[in-house]
Amino acid sequence: MEAAHLASAFAKEERRGGRPAAGTDPQKRRQILEGAGRVFSTTGFDASSMSDVAREARVSKATLYVYFQDKEHLFTAICAERRDRNISEIISLLDTEKPFKTGLTAFGVELLTIMSQPFVIAAHRIVIGVAERMPEVGTEFFECGAKRVASAVAKYLDHHIAAGGLKIPDTYFAAMQFLELIQASIIRPRLFGAITEPASREEIENNVASALAMFLAAYGTPELR
Repeated sequence: MEAAHLASAFAKEERRGGRPAAGTDPQKRRQILEGAGRVFSTTGFDASSMSDVAREARVSKATLYVYFQDKEHLFTAICAERRDRNISEIISLLDTEKPFKTGLTAFGVELLTIMSQPFVIAAHRIVIGVAERMPEVGTEFFECGAKRVASAVAKYLDHHIAAGGLKIPDTYFAAMQFLELIQASIIRPRLFGAITEPASREEIENNVASALAMFLAAYGTPELR
């Protein structure tokens, strides 16, 4: 109730002042996201409050609630921004001009390096935790995260099927299989908190090499293996 009342009051004030419509100022949104990022990084998600964010971002609580209805949506907005930037960079590594193994190895190593970072692991936990009561958050993260990456890998596989190096009946399914294979023994222990430090470079490279060998054993032609 408090959030709704504050947001409504602020919206009326903005309309009277001739400023941008409530919640549409990109600079203000950036100011809030940067302040929230600092708060979550130093205090942690659970211990942080919207009041903490408003104070750090130097905005009123009324302004904050106009842009983000609660702490969960604010956190997921930060995660989404970082995710979209990282995914664009990772997908660019699927270079069809390079040999298949070279391209998919570089892609897998970079993806797994990012996925095993503490902030990314924490983001996954929070999204999973809120998905039951906010299914739109979980859906958005799947569609723009895992599904987007798998679709890019599937397109990469389609290219190499056309070149004669692979035999795959369903490239999207095969892409999902590869993405699951590279995570084996690295992501799940960290997701459950059994391991807290990022995976080492050696561990990541070994995982990707093993996953690629298994993948090619199932789908590769003798020439590509």
